[in-house]
Amino acid sequence: MFVFALAVVFKLCSIQFIQGDEYRSLAQQRTEKNFDIPANRGNVYSADGSLLATSIPKYDIRIDAMQPKQEVFNELIKPLSDSLSKYTGKPSSYHLNTIKKARLNKNRYFLLARNISYSDYIRIRNFPMLELGAIRGGLIVEQTTRREHPMGGIAERTIGYDKVDEDGNVTRPGIDGAFGVKYLRGTNGKRLKQKIGNGQWKPIVDYNQVEPQDGYDVYTTIDVNIQDIAHHSLLGQLEKYEAEHGCAVVMDVATGEIKAISNLGRNKNGNYYERLNYAVGESHEPGSTFKVMALMAALEDKVIDTSTVVDTKNGTKRFYKYNIHDSKRGGYGKISAARALEVSSNIGLATLIDDNYANQPKKFINRIKSWNLHNTLGVSIIGEGKPDIPEPGHKKWSKNALPSMAYGYGLEMTPLQTLAFYNAIANDGEMVKPRFLKSVKEFSREIEVFDKEVINQKICSDKTLNEIRNILKNVVVRGTGKRMYSENFSMAGKTGTARIEYWMKDWEENPRYISSFAGYFPADNPKYSCIVVIHRPSTSVGYYGADVSGPVFKRIAQKIYTETPLIDEVESLEVVNTNVDEAYEAYYKTRQTYKTIMPNVIGLPTMDALALLENMGLKVKLEGVGTVKRQSINQGLKVKPNQIVVLGT
Repeated sequence: MFVFALAVVFKLCSIQFIQGDEYRSLAQQRTEKNFDIPANRGNVYSADGSLLATSIPKYDIRIDAMQPKQEVFNELIKPLSDSLSKYTGKPSSYHLNTIKKARLNKNRYFLLARNISYSDYIRIRNFPMLELGAIRGGLIVEQTTRREHPMGGIAERTIGYDKVDEDGNVTRPGIDGAFGVKYLRGTNGKRLKQKIGNGQWKPIVDYNQVEPQDGYDVYTTIDVNIQDIAHHSLLGQLEKYEAEHGCAVVMDVATGEIKAISNLGRNKNGNYYERLNYAVGESHEPGSTFKVMALMAALEDKVIDTSTVVDTKNGTKRFYKYNIHDSKRGGYGKISAARALEVSSNIGLATLIDDNYANQPKKFINRIKSWNLHNTLGVSIIGEGKPDIPEPGHKKWSKNALPSMAYGYGLEMTPLQTLAFYNAIANDGEMVKPRFLKSVKEFSREIEVFDKEVINQKICSDKTLNEIRNILKNVVVRGTGKRMYSENFSMAGKTGTARIEYWMKDWEENPRYISSFAGYFPADNPKYSCIVVIHRPSTSVGYYGADVSGPVFKRIAQKIYTETPLIDEVESLEVVNTNVDEAYEAYYKTRQTYKTIMPNVIGLPTMDALALLENMGLKVKLEGVGTVKRQSINQGLKVKPNQIVVLGT
C-alpha cells in the first residue's frame, strides 16, 4: 500500500509539474476557440451609383443568465423585463419568468432577440443589466451579415452572390461571385469564444480580438434605367408567348460596357425569375443570326458580291443527303445575295457558301476563326459557355456541315458571343470585349479602373462593313424584320428562328424553337447593340424571331431612345402628354397637403413617392421598382420624423 501511494504521488507530481503545461493547453483548446467574424462584403453599384447589392449587419442578442451577481440580477431583472416588453410587445411578466427560468436552469446562452438591425441592437444593449456588458451583465452579442438586393429580382443573377452550403460547396454566380474573392470579400476578424456544453459556444468578451476589414466596393457598367427597361420588356414577351426562358442584353457599342442583362426562366408555378445566366453560359445553335457571319465571310473572301444572283428554287433544295427549306411557300426564286440575307433565305445562304467553299471548307472555317468566334470572350463572370464550331476532321463534320453552318446549324455560340460580333459591325469593325465593371473603390479612393479591351482591331474591310450594315438596315425596312420598322428612329439587325431537338421523333407533333433578334440602334450612328433570345415559345402563339424577340428589341430601343440625347434622330420631344401632366398635378397637391399625416402613394411612380415621403422626413424602403402597389403605413395615420415606411410594387 505504501508503494502504491508513492506511485500515485509520483504520477500526480508528473502531471502537475512535468506535463502540466501540455494538459492545461489541451484543456484550453477544448474549451476556448477563436471563431472567424465574416467581414462585410463590399457593395455593388450601378454605373450611376445606385445600390445593387449590399451587406446588412444583423445581430443576435443573448444573455448568460449565470453571469450577473445575485444582487445585480435581483435588482435589474424587473427593469430589463419591462424594457423587453416595450420592444417585443409581450408582457413584462413573460420576460421576467423566462429569464428567471434560464438562471434556474443555469442557461448561459439564453436568446433575447434574433436577426435584428443595428439600431435595434444599440437600443437593446442599453437595456438595464445588459448595459453592464459581458462581465457584469452577461451580455452576449453575435453579429452576422445578410446580402440584400435593393432592386429585387432585376438582374439578380448577374449581380450574383457568394454562397457556401453545409458541405462546403461554393457557388459564385454573377459579379458578386466573380469578384468576391479579389475585391468584395474583405478580411475576416477573430473572436474568442468559450464552450458551454451541448455544442454551444459563447463569446468570452463583447469585443473582437481582431476586427474584420470590409471589402472594396465594385462599380458595374449596369445602367439602372436600361436594366429596368430590358427586364420588363423581356418579361412581358415571355409571359405572352408562354416561353421556357429567355435573355436580353444591351451593350455600349464603343466601349463594350454591358448596360443591361436580363435572364428570366420559368419555375414550376409559371412565374419568371432570374434563374440562370443564359446570356453568358448557354451555348446553342444560333440559327439565322449566324447568316450574317456566313455572308460576311464570302464577301470578305471576294468569292461573291452583294449583287451575286442565287437561285432559291421553289423553296426546297436538296444538299447531298438532306433537303433545305425556306419559310416562304413557293420560295423566292432568283434573288441577289443581299436580298437572300434580307429575307433570311436558308437555301440562298447555303447555296452561296456551298458553291464557293465545298472544295475548300477550311478557308471558310479559317475566316470564322479570324474573328475569334471559336474562342470564349473571357468575360469576368464565371461560367461562360464555350462556342463549338466544327471543321474538317471533326466527328460532327460531313458534306452537309458546310451548308448547314451557312444558316446557323451544326455550331453553337452563346448570346453574348453573338452580340459581341454584331457590336463589332456597329463599331466600325472593332470587336471589343463585353465588360461588366467600371471600377473598384474604397470609399472615394479608386483601387482599380477597367478600360476597354479590344479583341480584334478590324474584323473586315470597310467595303464589307458598309455593305453588311446596309443589308442589316434593310432587314428592318423591307426584310424579315419589317414589322419592327419605325419612322421615328432607325434600327438594324437580323432575325433568327432556330429549330431545337429537331432530331427527336416527337418533333413534328411538338415542335420547339429558339427565337432571336440581334442588332444595334440607331442604324446610322449606333450607340447600343442588343440581342434578345427566347427559348421554346408556344407555337400556338408564335415562334418566328421577328414576332417573338423582335418586339422586345424594338421596345428596348424605343424606350432608350427617348432617354438619350439623340436629337438628330428625333424631330421633337415637346409632346403634350395629358396623363403625365395630371400625374404631376396630383403629386404636387399631395406634397402640399400632407406634412405629418401619411398620404396615399399607391399608384404613384416609386421615385415620386420616394421624394414625397423623404421630404416629409420619413425613411423609405423600396421593394422593387415601378408603380407603388402597397404601403406599410396606412393613409391618414400620423407619422414621426425618421419613421420607416416600406413601399412595395
